[in-house]
Amino acid sequence: MEAAHGSFRSFPQRVQWLFAGIGALLITTRALSFVQLLANAFILRGADLRKYGENGTWAVITGASDGLGKLFASELAAKSFNLVLVSRTQSKLEAVAQELQVKHPDLQIKILAMDYSQNDNADYDRLRQLVDGLEIGILINNVGQSHSFAVPFILTEEAIIDNIVTVNCLGTLRTTRVIAPGMAQRKRGLILNMGSTAGWMPMPYLATYAGSKSFLHHWSAALASELKESNVDVYLVFTHYTVGTMSKIWKPSTFAPMQPAYVRAALAKVGLGGTQNLAHMYAPWWSHALMQWCVEHIIGEGSKLGLWYNLGQQKNIRIRALRKWEREAEKAAESRKAG
Repeated sequence: MEAAHGSFRSFPQRVQWLFAGIGALLITTRALSFVQLLANAFILRGADLRKYGENGTWAVITGASDGLGKLFASELAAKSFNLVLVSRTQSKLEAVAQELQVKHPDLQIKILAMDYSQNDNADYDRLRQLVDGLEIGILINNVGQSHSFAVPFILTEEAIIDNIVTVNCLGTLRTTRVIAPGMAQRKRGLILNMGSTAGWMPMPYLATYAGSKSFLHHWSAALASELKESNVDVYLVFTHYTVGTMSKIWKPSTFAPMQPAYVRAALAKVGLGGTQNLAHMYAPWWSHALMQWCVEHIIGEGSKLGLWYNLGQQKNIRIRALRKWEREAEKAAESRKAG
């Protein structure tokens, strides 16, 4: 230590001051970043959603028949937004619409059943006709698809690859292409795209899903810059685990909140910005924001250490999933024999 200190003092005084200034700047910026994280998570509230439309304005939600999409619909209905609900199954959409109509008798609800994996031009034409003339203030691109469980890319079925990219990327782009021009013309609107940890930090064994979410990360930031002059806000919602069918987590924990709480946080924190200087991206849940900050400033989201950890985690998940599948297959075989 003394040798290093002596070596440092051998530099000209201007160089010493330069290094000291750089060190102080790094420490200060990281400290301020952490303070901003705490303020965003526990003190500050995001934009008032009335900014995007008065009572009776419409919100379009994709993947709205269950999970986060259904909860976004419920929260926005409570805030007096009329709803356009888009999802694959007509019967599920009708059930959600009926449930919301009972709670909010004055609410107007339109539904559209479309399978995003088909990328059918006729479906997007029907969406365009459905929203024609509506004052849409909010679009939530919630529709998404992942792998059924962790799998190496070279073992991933081509149909699964096609579906993930088509739903997550093309579905979001084409829906936004239908809705965003009206927002830009009216000079107000909010577009929320659902992101993922896997799209920010490379995730082995979920490579296709991770790539699709990484695409949305960069596309959202680019689109936000384009639409800023039109007073249309675009954000990627950084999402880690929540309790539900996609994560296959059934008990809440510090890093896996219940979905209703997560959705309320997502709507309450709109516009607060990223937690590690990523424009147009925010982590609404406090533990996700803290994890994101720590990885960014301590490990590095694309570091070898991070990749090693994620690879090991996903390998273990795959092993457990395969064992469960084998047990279920054995039980099914025994049942057939007994029958």
